[in-house]
Amino acid sequence: MGKIITEKQQQLGWGKSVVEQLAKDLQQNFEGRSGFSTQNLWYMRQFYQEYQGETNLQQLVGEIPWGQNLTIMSKVKDLAARRYYLEATLEMGWSRNVLIHQIKSQAFERHQLVEKQHNFQKALPKHLAEQADQAMKDVYMLDMLGVEKPVLEAELEARMVAKIQAVMLELGYGFAFIGNQYRIVANKKEYFIDLLFSNRRMNALVAIELKIGPFKPEYAGKMNFYLNLLDDYVREAGENPSIGIILCTERDNFEVEYALRGLDKPVGVSGYLLTQELPEDLKDKLPNAKQLADEIRKEMGTITSPN
Repeated sequence: MGKIITEKQQQLGWGKSVVEQLAKDLQQNFEGRSGFSTQNLWYMRQFYQEYQGETNLQQLVGEIPWGQNLTIMSKVKDLAARRYYLEATLEMGWSRNVLIHQIKSQAFERHQLVEKQHNFQKALPKHLAEQADQAMKDVYMLDMLGVEKPVLEAELEARMVAKIQAVMLELGYGFAFIGNQYRIVANKKEYFIDLLFSNRRMNALVAIELKIGPFKPEYAGKMNFYLNLLDDYVREAGENPSIGIILCTERDNFEVEYALRGLDKPVGVSGYLLTQELPEDLKDKLPNAKQLADEIRKEMGTITSPN
């Protein structure tokens, strides 16, 4: 329909009144079916003009609902970002509201454009390292938890578990929740992992440790220890090596780099934000790890983890 309107405008000079009459005719011919309003016909025209030369996106746009297509078309102009949101909507079944939230929280920028801090390339086979990198975000938005100020790690964990569906949407496709404070018994001692997931795409366990304060080098060693336990006592035959993600409100890139160097288990360090809105001076900019850390310090002050 968008192609017809575009071509007729070029050939016959169709104007506003002609499109309005076309909408009325279509509504009469397809009585009882919605989608033929004048506004929708203009959207169809825009839709055709936006994607007529983008053959790599045409199949994707045809596989997600019209409402989600309009949202992406109106709110996302960069083609790489459009592909990301189209693929994510298709794979994860995002509703229009979830899609809007992900766009507002800059999921594409957090997931694709920043350089994430991990040792996956050294600790995993190449294909698994790429999948693990894709599954991890540099910063996670936890505003769905209703928390606007620092809380105890136990409370943050409890809120994540209570709203695990929303949290898993933020984590991304393929994550299945296994448990919180996941108990491992080894050598007559008990050890507990904050949150344990399985990722279907990677066929691997994913351990997440929550820290309400800045990253400390010893967190990497502790996560390495947990991953050894998971691989020896929990991992099933045929599963890939377990992966760890440490969530901290602040990170020093130098400390993270040196803490991960030499670890033989795949560990990543990400940040998280408790509120949806980015600081004013970061809007319309690509947030990098240092900017995020500086802003979190300014907004939250110095936070010390009780652990």
